Amino acid sequence: MLVHSRAGTWAVRAVFLLLFVPLFALPLLVILAASLATHWSGVLPSGPTLDHYEAATSGASLQALTTSLVTAAAASVTALVVGTWAALAAASLGRRGKRFLDALFMLPLAVPSVVVGLAVLVAFSRPPVLLNGTRWIVILAHTVLVMAFAYTSVSAAHVRLDPMYAQAAASLGARPAYVLWRVRLPLLLPSLTAAAGLCFALSMGELSATMMLYPPDWTPLPVQIFAATDRGSLFTGAAVAVVLMAATLLVLFAVSRVRTRASYR
Repeated sequence: MLVHSRAGTWAVRAVFLLLFVPLFALPLLVILAASLATHWSGVLPSGPTLDHYEAATSGASLQALTTSLVTAAAASVTALVVGTWAALAAASLGRRGKRFLDALFMLPLAVPSVVVGLAVLVAFSRPPVLLNGTRWIVILAHTVLVMAFAYTSVSAAHVRLDPMYAQAAASLGARPAYVLWRVRLPLLLPSLTAAAGLCFALSMGELSATMMLYPPDWTPLPVQIFAATDRGSLFTGAAVAVVLMAATLLVLFAVSRVRTRASYR
């Protein structure tokens, strides 16, 4: 913090709290309070209960949570593998080639996610690759949407790598594949774990493209939340939303632990 006086430090902290609480913390606290209530006719909720969490952790909601976890994990791993490969390949290309790959991988971010969902739906609803009505089209759409974050994270980290490590390994007779596996990828491990966590979190919360693609037997949790609130079950939807946040935070915490250990290797 570039504030050297005690009064300035407290002023900056006060401004941060004034901005953080209304914009970020308060909406989450409202969701948490609604998930524990049966009525909300006044300023504060009333009728505390845990029945909504029983519904949010059983039956269709539990199946939707499993679906979201599997979808996010598959999309994150695929995006990380492809994005890492593309970032390493772009580093060996010329300026024009790298710009082309940058534009290609950033394209899904330049359009709304519902457009990406429509594009995937149109592209894979006919042979020879027919994925419409299967879980794979949902995983594919999530992979396309999060791959840009994996590519940019690894690409930015690779630029900061000291090439002397790879050059030293090559000068000692190491083959390119060995240099990649034993030198470059371990140095990129903190960035890889950070990219994996970001891709996972984004996939867990994706709704717009998913609404256009999901089959009845593969319903992710955000769709379940939307359906509950659309039926007027706001308190149950709030409990499901809390479960979604908790599951995402637990996975991100585990990823952060791996990243911390990788940073000190």
